[in-house]
Amino acid sequence: MPEGSLSFNDEEVEGISQPHNDALVFSILLNNVQVKRVLVDPCSSANIIRSRVVEQLGLQDQIVPAAQVLKSFNMASETTKGDIILWANVAGTIKDTKFHMIERDMGYNALLGRPWIHNMKAVPLTLHQMLKFPTSDDVKIVYREQHAAKEMFLVDEVTLISILSASERSSIKRKQEAK
Repeated sequence: MPEGSLSFNDEEVEGISQPHNDALVFSILLNNVQVKRVLVDPCSSANIIRSRVVEQLGLQDQIVPAAQVLKSFNMASETTKGDIILWANVAGTIKDTKFHMIERDMGYNALLGRPWIHNMKAVPLTLHQMLKFPTSDDVKIVYREQHAAKEMFLVDEVTLISILSASERSSIKRKQEAK
């Protein structure tokens, strides 16, 4: 491999429940507090954090009021309540990270989008459920928390219920009354 390159191999997929369609979710330290259910989303043009997380961190006094409209892929919009800069510690690498704060309930506590991914020179790979980024010494690897991703984006199985005709309902009712 050329120096300075990042690679992924098939052995790194071992231990991952297959097949999967999971998002890349892990825990990070924000201002030295572990925050679970952090989603890495290369499609997002912003880093986002829930206002409740900022409150739990006790950092409301660090919020810079700012109202911006964020639009999602389906053009739904959300107005931010402010911005906050937090120390994001991922695998021992700490970067000041600007988050847009929103009040909406989401399945995740924070979202790291392209601004953070590009600043870290990170390569997220959902297939391998990991993220790699170079440091001055080596390459850091952050592994998934696949169980958290499955819980966050759980799709409940739907059981189809057939609609009974009036004669079928009568037949069932007669059988129940006969018992």
